[in-house]
Amino acid sequence: MTQAHPGPQFDITDIPFSTYGSWFDLSPITAQGVREPDLHLVSHQTGMHAVLALRPQREGGRAETRLHATPGKLSWIDEQDERGRIELVYETPDRIRVRGQGLDLAISSAMPVLTPFSGNYLYHDPVDDTYVFTSYETGRRYRVTSLAGNVVALGVQELGEAERTVITRGYGQPWEIAVEEYEAGRARYLPTSTFAEAADQAATAFHSFTDQIAPWRDARTPAAELAAYVLWSATVAPAGFLRRPAVLMSKHWMDKVWSWDHCFNALALAEGRPELAWDQFRVMFDHQDAVGALPDSVTHSEVLYNFVKPPIHGWALGLLRRRLPAPPPEAELADVYRRLELWTEYWLTYRRVPGSDLAHYHHGNDSGWDNATTFDRQRVVESADLAAFLVLQMRELAELAELIGKPDAAARWTEGAKLMLDAMLTQLWDGRRFAARSTPDAVPYPTSSLLDLMPIVLGDLLPEPIHQALARRIEHHLTEHGLATEATDSPHYDPDGYWRGPIWAPATVLIEDGLRRAGHTTLADEISRRFRTLCENSGFAENFDALTGQGLRDRAYTWTASGYLLLAEASERRGDR
Repeated sequence: MTQAHPGPQFDITDIPFSTYGSWFDLSPITAQGVREPDLHLVSHQTGMHAVLALRPQREGGRAETRLHATPGKLSWIDEQDERGRIELVYETPDRIRVRGQGLDLAISSAMPVLTPFSGNYLYHDPVDDTYVFTSYETGRRYRVTSLAGNVVALGVQELGEAERTVITRGYGQPWEIAVEEYEAGRARYLPTSTFAEAADQAATAFHSFTDQIAPWRDARTPAAELAAYVLWSATVAPAGFLRRPAVLMSKHWMDKVWSWDHCFNALALAEGRPELAWDQFRVMFDHQDAVGALPDSVTHSEVLYNFVKPPIHGWALGLLRRRLPAPPPEAELADVYRRLELWTEYWLTYRRVPGSDLAHYHHGNDSGWDNATTFDRQRVVESADLAAFLVLQMRELAELAELIGKPDAAARWTEGAKLMLDAMLTQLWDGRRFAARSTPDAVPYPTSSLLDLMPIVLGDLLPEPIHQALARRIEHHLTEHGLATEATDSPHYDPDGYWRGPIWAPATVLIEDGLRRAGHTTLADEISRRFRTLCENSGFAENFDALTGQGLRDRAYTWTASGYLLLAEASERRGDR
């Protein structure tokens, strides 16, 4: 049997070890800002919950090890003797195989206290001679089956505060176990493959995925495989409120799908995994409410409608349709037209002051730029980025209407887009820049946020003097590493200020695309190059310090990986050097 190439090595403190379809990962990160000394099995069913701690041991005490992670296999290597090691692979999305020699493994409840409503319980199942942890937090069970070696347990059937641990020992010989996440019951586990075969199958599955979504990769795109791993490992099977396969934003604490993040993942997946890409675009529309609004976010056990996200879906769908290897069936297009129409009508009906031509946000969260300085003076504002997105969305609706045989609707949406564009230019452009406008008093004010320059997404739909002016201002935001979301000479600039300074993937992708369509290719090329270099040096963080390039916040963010893949692919196909 030919062994699959192991794939890129990565730092498990930045990127969790997981597999396509799984709802759990292995990581020392157990909550936002919390890093444990040991790896934990962290489940994302009903939220992010550290369930089990995995601790290598030698002669009953803690063993010092170093970690080695590739997409197909995770290893603990004994610092004293490299022949001592533990290896872990995913056999299926809900089952891991773990084997070791020269080191033992203690698997302990991550919560020492069991109450009537929280914590883990440990029992021995006499039916199949296994040990099972149950978790109040996830509502799932975690079964440990011994395949070779000796297993002992502490805290079996204990209540209250107790150590609950299953220890696997080899006494100088190899040992192996399987650990499974499941609901209330499952047939006895009988392995049908060897550990080595399971490891090879996992590596092969990853490389197949990578070959599909990044066949263009070469030495000039050194982060492409790791970007693919971030997407592959963050994809979960349908469960809970997620009715189709979904790429979470992360398998750290940002373990949701937000209703603009998903668009970038759909675009990155489109050419190689079109069905998965289409699922990513549609996933939020599965929860569209009665008046057309999309939820702010969806995850396993939660759907939030307290905010929304910006209507970039027309922009995204237009690109997605061109990137898919085959057009969606007409029935699918008709359905997505209906849903996009409802989403657009929501903004035009429920987000416009009577008599106003322009829609407004209720809070910065609605824009996706939660705390951008655009929202410092007022939170309820009409802004040019929102108008620009709605122009593109109405133009996409016009195209779809023509495709599905609705010429009258196409004419109506074409006219709506023209009126929105005219309103944006006449009411929010002051001759030098776009300003936001508080609602309902209509007082305009400019800021130093990159968000005010987002109308460049309209490309050549903008008059030339305006897109020229926007390009000059965008260049002012460009640092050595990419586009700062707040100008670095602004008094409001904060290096770790979320949308008040750091570099973000979605802003980069949207602005790069708009600049290119407006003819500013040199600037677009430079923005693309700097962002790609940033990811190659600093990984796929949620955002980055604009001046140092350091990754910030969640370090395994899928829209960042997707942004890299989109820009790297386009660069390769242009033949950039």
